[in-house]
Amino acid sequence: MLHDRRVLVYELHITNFDMVPLSLKRVEVFGDNDSQPLTTLSDTALSQALAEAGTMMGTKASPAIAPGKREIVFMWLELPPDKPMPALLKHRIAFSASAAGASSSAESTLENFPVAVSGETALLLSSPFDGGIWLAGSGPGNGSDHRRTIIAIDGHIHSPERFAIDWVKVGPNGDSHHDGTSRNENFWAYGEPVHAVADGEVTRVVDTIEENTPRVLPKGLVLDEIAGNYVIMKVGPNRYATYAHLQKGSIKVHPHEKVRRGTVIALVGNTGQATAPHLHFQVTDSDSVLQSEGVPFGFDRFTYLGPGSEFELDKHPSIPWQNSIPSEDAVIELPSIR
Repeated sequence: MLHDRRVLVYELHITNFDMVPLSLKRVEVFGDNDSQPLTTLSDTALSQALAEAGTMMGTKASPAIAPGKREIVFMWLELPPDKPMPALLKHRIAFSASAAGASSSAESTLENFPVAVSGETALLLSSPFDGGIWLAGSGPGNGSDHRRTIIAIDGHIHSPERFAIDWVKVGPNGDSHHDGTSRNENFWAYGEPVHAVADGEVTRVVDTIEENTPRVLPKGLVLDEIAGNYVIMKVGPNRYATYAHLQKGSIKVHPHEKVRRGTVIALVGNTGQATAPHLHFQVTDSDSVLQSEGVPFGFDRFTYLGPGSEFELDKHPSIPWQNSIPSEDAVIELPSIR
């Protein structure tokens, strides 16, 4: 749901149980009973989509899987406008195996591996802020840090940040801060009121964690402190909105409280695993910051101002988007709350 594009997002986990390395050659994805693939990943495109479990989720130098290792293929399939949404995805994986000292190995192929496509409608939300220009930091995109974050807790793996956004405010100087970066107060986002994006019920509140020094990543955090001060609200059946890194003492809601869309619930802070004031926002399938799965959502309206890497305050596109989610590191203008 990226403007005029529909995207299928999921992860394909491939584990090498052999005694020799496996080299992935191609991954093809088919919709329903189609004979032509929706996409084919090979060479550089395949390496860019791969990450080894348990490592920093960056681009791999080669699509090889060592014995006993697991690779994750991060799938981001953009469907053509005229293509019906498939109910099922199937896969064809081509690879070769080679023992130490062997020069080459014949290519083998495994097929099928069905993945059901969810038919649930993505939540449509209103703005978490009362207007302003904001950067959707590490927003939805196949290469974003949020997208590549896989968390293992209690023997299970989770991807709670699959569609998460780090909201960074852009001020009248075209930057995220003014007068240096030594004080939280110098960041335009700091102290900005955070609004409920939908009607809901508060399920969790943490409001005891001290503010960080900007540009300094706090040390010794435990899992329960990564989000800093935060609020989780149930905003639909099995749908929970998390607002994280909030300013200590600013949270205005309480567990079990019913909250209306647009209500101010807290202020933007710099707490938890954060190096500057911003709002981490995500929607998941359970009321846990980390032990949950990130699910898609969209905003009813905003104006797209272009990618953050090219943004200039006095020269940028201005394109209205509706019922969409901003793409990775996009700069957008949010509407005022009425």
